[in-house]
Amino acid sequence: MNEVLRQLAARKSVRVYTDEPVTAEERKAILQAAFDAPTAGCQQLYTIIDVTDPALKERLADLCDHQPFIAAAPLVLVFLADCRRWNQCYRAAGLEPRDPGPGDLLLAVADACIAAQNAVTAAESLGIGSCYIGDVIEQCEAMRQALALPPAVVPAAMVVFGRPTDQQKARRKPARLPAEYVVCENTYTEHSPEAHRAALNARAAADEKPAFDFDAWVRAFAARKYESDFSREMSRSAAVYLKDFEDWDR
Repeated sequence: MNEVLRQLAARKSVRVYTDEPVTAEERKAILQAAFDAPTAGCQQLYTIIDVTDPALKERLADLCDHQPFIAAAPLVLVFLADCRRWNQCYRAAGLEPRDPGPGDLLLAVADACIAAQNAVTAAESLGIGSCYIGDVIEQCEAMRQALALPPAVVPAAMVVFGRPTDQQKARRKPARLPAEYVVCENTYTEHSPEAHRAALNARAAADEKPAFDFDAWVRAFAARKYESDFSREMSRSAAVYLKDFEDWDR
Protein backbone atom coordinates (compact mmCIF):
# COMPACT_ATOMS: atom_id res chain seq x y z
CA MET A 1 0.00 0.00 0.00
CA ASN A 2 1.54 3.32 -1.05
CA GLU A 3 1.36 6.48 1.05
CA VAL A 4 -1.66 7.95 -0.77
CA LEU A 5 -3.66 4.75 -0.32
CA ARG A 6 -2.59 4.48 3.30
CA GLN A 7 -3.80 7.98 4.06
CA LEU A 8 -7.10 7.43 2.25
CA ALA A 9 -7.66 4.25 4.26
CA ALA A 10 -6.76 5.95 7.55
CA ARG A 11 -8.71 9.16 7.05
CA LYS A 12 -11.78 9.59 9.27
CA SER A 13 -14.00 12.50 10.26
CA VAL A 14 -12.47 14.70 12.96
CA ARG A 15 -14.70 16.85 15.15
CA VAL A 16 -12.34 17.85 17.98
CA TYR A 17 -9.27 19.97 17.26
CA THR A 18 -6.21 21.24 19.06
CA ASP A 19 -5.65 24.98 19.45
CA GLU A 20 -2.93 24.96 16.79
CA PRO A 21 -3.99 27.06 13.79
CA VAL A 22 -3.97 26.08 10.14
CA THR A 23 -1.15 28.20 8.72
CA ALA A 24 -1.48 30.49 5.72
CA GLU A 25 0.80 28.16 3.75
CA GLU A 26 -1.33 25.13 4.63
CA ARG A 27 -4.54 26.96 3.74
CA LYS A 28 -3.03 27.90 0.37
CA ALA A 29 -2.00 24.29 -0.29
CA ILE A 30 -5.46 22.97 0.64
CA LEU A 31 -7.17 25.46 -1.66
CA GLN A 32 -4.74 24.76 -4.49
CA ALA A 33 -5.52 21.05 -4.18
CA ALA A 34 -9.21 21.93 -4.56
CA PHE A 35 -8.46 23.93 -7.70
CA ASP A 36 -6.44 21.01 -9.10
CA ALA A 37 -9.40 18.62 -8.82
CA PRO A 38 -11.12 17.22 -11.92
CA THR A 39 -13.74 19.65 -13.20
CA ALA A 40 -16.32 19.50 -16.00
CA GLY A 41 -14.98 21.27 -19.07
CA CYS A 42 -12.32 22.96 -16.92
CA GLN A 43 -15.09 25.31 -15.76
CA GLN A 44 -14.63 24.99 -11.97
CA LEU A 45 -18.37 25.21 -11.44
CA TYR A 46 -17.97 26.13 -7.78
CA THR A 47 -17.19 29.02 -5.49
CA ILE A 48 -15.46 28.46 -2.17
CA ILE A 49 -16.26 30.66 0.81
CA ASP A 50 -13.42 30.80 3.35
CA VAL A 51 -15.22 31.62 6.60
CA THR A 52 -12.91 33.68 8.82
CA ASP A 53 -15.45 35.77 10.75
CA PRO A 54 -15.97 34.14 14.19
CA ALA A 55 -19.54 35.44 14.35
CA LEU A 56 -20.33 33.86 10.99
CA LYS A 57 -18.79 30.58 12.16
CA GLU A 58 -21.10 30.69 15.17
CA ARG A 59 -24.06 31.38 12.92
CA LEU A 60 -23.21 28.48 10.63
CA ALA A 61 -22.74 26.19 13.63
CA ASP A 62 -26.21 27.14 14.82
CA LEU A 63 -27.83 26.74 11.40
CA CYS A 64 -26.18 23.35 10.89
CA ASP A 65 -28.08 21.57 13.66
CA HIS A 66 -26.33 23.38 16.52
CA GLN A 67 -22.86 21.82 16.25
CA PRO A 68 -20.41 23.93 18.30
CA PHE A 69 -17.29 22.24 16.93
CA ILE A 70 -17.90 24.04 13.61
CA ALA A 71 -17.31 27.41 15.29
CA ALA A 72 -14.16 26.07 16.96
CA ALA A 73 -12.57 24.81 13.73
CA PRO A 74 -9.49 26.74 12.57
CA LEU A 75 -10.51 26.51 8.90
CA VAL A 76 -14.07 26.44 7.57
CA LEU A 77 -14.72 26.20 3.82
CA VAL A 78 -18.14 26.24 2.17
CA PHE A 79 -18.20 24.73 -1.32
CA LEU A 80 -20.95 26.26 -3.44
CA ALA A 81 -22.36 24.80 -6.64
CA ASP A 82 -22.17 27.98 -8.71
CA CYS A 83 -24.50 28.11 -11.71
CA ARG A 84 -24.33 31.89 -11.83
CA ARG A 85 -20.72 32.83 -12.58
CA TRP A 86 -20.50 31.38 -16.10
CA ASN A 87 -23.97 32.67 -16.92
CA GLN A 88 -22.78 36.16 -16.08
CA CYS A 89 -19.59 35.56 -18.06
CA TYR A 90 -21.66 34.68 -21.12
CA ARG A 91 -23.65 37.88 -20.68
CA ALA A 92 -20.42 39.87 -20.39
CA ALA A 93 -19.55 38.56 -23.86
CA GLY A 94 -22.86 39.85 -25.24
CA LEU A 95 -24.72 36.51 -25.23
CA GLU A 96 -28.25 35.88 -24.01
CA PRO A 97 -27.86 32.46 -22.37
CA ARG A 98 -30.70 30.24 -21.20
CA ASP A 99 -31.39 30.08 -17.49
CA PRO A 100 -29.42 27.39 -15.60
CA GLY A 101 -31.26 24.06 -15.43
CA PRO A 102 -31.27 20.96 -13.23
CA GLY A 103 -28.48 19.36 -15.25
CA ASP A 104 -26.29 22.41 -14.70
CA LEU A 105 -26.92 22.18 -10.98
CA LEU A 106 -26.07 18.47 -10.78
CA LEU A 107 -22.85 19.07 -12.71
CA ALA A 108 -21.91 21.98 -10.44
CA VAL A 109 -22.66 19.97 -7.29
CA ALA A 110 -20.38 17.21 -8.57
CA ASP A 111 -17.64 19.76 -9.36
CA ALA A 112 -17.93 21.30 -5.90
CA CYS A 113 -17.83 17.96 -4.09
CA ILE A 114 -14.86 16.71 -6.11
CA ALA A 115 -12.98 19.90 -5.23
CA ALA A 116 -13.94 19.48 -1.58
CA GLN A 117 -12.61 15.93 -1.49
CA ASN A 118 -9.31 17.04 -3.00
CA ALA A 119 -9.06 19.61 -0.22
CA VAL A 120 -9.82 16.93 2.37
CA THR A 121 -7.14 14.63 0.95
CA ALA A 122 -4.58 17.42 0.84
CA ALA A 123 -5.34 18.37 4.45
CA GLU A 124 -4.90 14.75 5.56
CA SER A 125 -1.44 14.69 3.98
CA LEU A 126 -0.55 17.74 6.09
CA GLY A 127 -1.72 16.15 9.34
CA ILE A 128 -4.91 18.23 9.34
CA GLY A 129 -8.20 16.48 10.05
CA SER A 130 -11.53 17.36 8.48
CA CYS A 131 -15.26 16.79 8.69
CA TYR A 132 -17.95 17.23 6.05
CA ILE A 133 -21.05 19.13 7.19
CA GLY A 134 -24.01 18.03 5.07
CA ASP A 135 -26.36 20.16 7.17
CA VAL A 136 -25.25 23.21 5.18
CA ILE A 137 -28.01 22.22 2.72
CA GLU A 138 -30.63 22.93 5.41
CA GLN A 139 -32.21 26.27 6.37
CA CYS A 140 -32.11 27.65 2.83
CA GLU A 141 -33.53 31.08 3.63
CA ALA A 142 -31.25 31.73 6.61
CA MET A 143 -28.21 30.24 4.86
CA ARG A 144 -28.77 32.47 1.85
CA GLN A 145 -28.85 35.48 4.14
CA ALA A 146 -25.80 34.43 6.16
CA LEU A 147 -23.61 33.79 3.10
CA ALA A 148 -25.22 36.40 0.80
CA LEU A 149 -26.06 33.73 -1.78
CA PRO A 150 -27.65 34.98 -5.02
CA PRO A 151 -30.06 32.84 -7.09
CA ALA A 152 -28.61 29.70 -8.75
CA VAL A 153 -25.83 29.39 -6.14
CA VAL A 154 -26.36 26.40 -3.86
CA PRO A 155 -24.33 25.03 -0.92
CA ALA A 156 -23.00 21.61 -1.93
CA ALA A 157 -20.84 20.90 1.12
CA MET A 158 -19.14 22.55 4.05
CA VAL A 159 -15.86 21.15 5.36
CA VAL A 160 -14.21 22.11 8.63
CA PHE A 161 -10.51 21.52 9.21
CA GLY A 162 -8.17 21.36 12.20
CA ARG A 163 -5.47 19.29 13.82
CA PRO A 164 -6.98 16.28 15.59
CA THR A 165 -6.53 15.77 19.31
CA ASP A 166 -4.84 12.58 20.52
CA GLN A 167 -8.26 11.15 21.35
CA GLN A 168 -9.43 11.75 17.79
CA LYS A 169 -6.28 10.20 16.37
CA ALA A 170 -6.81 7.08 18.47
CA ARG A 171 -10.51 6.77 17.68
CA ARG A 172 -11.25 3.79 15.47
CA LYS A 173 -12.47 4.45 11.93
CA PRO A 174 -15.88 2.83 11.30
CA ALA A 175 -15.87 -0.14 8.95
CA ARG A 176 -17.33 0.19 5.46
CA LEU A 177 -19.90 -1.99 3.75
CA PRO A 178 -18.66 -5.04 1.80
CA ALA A 179 -17.56 -4.31 -1.76
CA GLU A 180 -20.03 -6.76 -3.28
CA TYR A 181 -22.90 -4.85 -1.62
CA VAL A 182 -21.81 -1.53 -3.13
CA VAL A 183 -20.34 -2.47 -6.52
CA CYS A 184 -22.52 -3.80 -9.37
CA GLU A 185 -21.17 -5.12 -12.65
CA ASN A 186 -22.53 -3.39 -15.78
CA THR A 187 -26.06 -2.74 -14.50
CA TYR A 188 -27.77 -1.85 -11.23
CA THR A 189 -28.64 -4.83 -9.05
CA GLU A 190 -31.43 -4.87 -6.46
CA HIS A 191 -30.46 -6.62 -3.24
CA SER A 192 -32.63 -9.19 -1.52
CA PRO A 193 -33.63 -8.76 2.15
CA GLU A 194 -31.13 -11.49 2.96
CA ALA A 195 -28.36 -9.59 1.15
CA HIS A 196 -29.14 -6.42 3.12
CA ARG A 197 -28.91 -8.38 6.35
CA ALA A 198 -25.69 -10.09 5.32
CA ALA A 199 -24.00 -6.80 4.37
CA LEU A 200 -24.86 -4.96 7.57
CA ASN A 201 -24.00 -8.00 9.68
CA ALA A 202 -20.62 -8.18 7.93
CA ARG A 203 -19.94 -4.52 8.63
CA ALA A 204 -20.89 -4.97 12.29
CA ALA A 205 -18.53 -7.95 12.53
CA ALA A 206 -15.72 -5.85 11.03
CA ASP A 207 -16.50 -3.23 13.68
CA GLU A 208 -16.32 -5.98 16.33
CA LYS A 209 -19.98 -5.71 17.31
CA PRO A 210 -20.95 -9.34 17.96
CA ALA A 211 -24.32 -8.46 19.50
CA PHE A 212 -25.54 -6.60 16.39
CA ASP A 213 -29.31 -6.84 15.89
CA PHE A 214 -30.16 -5.97 12.27
CA ASP A 215 -33.85 -5.19 12.80
CA ALA A 216 -33.37 -3.08 15.92
CA TRP A 217 -30.40 -1.22 14.45
CA VAL A 218 -32.10 -0.41 11.13
CA ARG A 219 -35.24 0.81 12.86
CA ALA A 220 -33.23 3.07 15.18
CA PHE A 221 -31.05 4.32 12.34
CA ALA A 222 -34.07 5.18 10.17
CA ALA A 223 -35.64 7.11 13.04
CA ARG A 224 -32.40 8.97 13.80
CA LYS A 225 -31.45 9.76 10.21
CA TYR A 226 -33.89 9.19 7.35
CA GLU A 227 -37.11 10.03 9.23
CA SER A 228 -35.56 12.75 11.38
CA ASP A 229 -36.60 16.39 11.48
CA PHE A 230 -33.25 17.50 10.06
CA SER A 231 -33.55 15.12 7.10
CA ARG A 232 -37.01 16.42 6.28
CA GLU A 233 -35.76 20.01 6.62
CA MET A 234 -32.90 19.23 4.26
CA SER A 235 -35.36 18.09 1.58
CA ARG A 236 -37.58 21.12 2.16
CA SER A 237 -34.62 23.44 1.87
CA ALA A 238 -33.27 21.69 -1.23
CA ALA A 239 -36.67 22.10 -2.88
CA VAL A 240 -36.44 25.86 -2.31
CA TYR A 241 -33.01 25.99 -3.97
CA LEU A 242 -34.34 23.93 -6.88
CA LYS A 243 -37.00 26.54 -7.65
CA ASP A 244 -34.24 28.66 -9.23
CA PHE A 245 -33.83 26.00 -11.91
CA GLU A 246 -37.46 25.37 -12.89
CA ASP A 247 -37.65 27.76 -15.86
CA TRP A 248 -34.41 26.73 -17.57
CA ASP A 249 -36.09 25.89 -20.92
CA ARG A 250 -37.78 29.22 -21.48
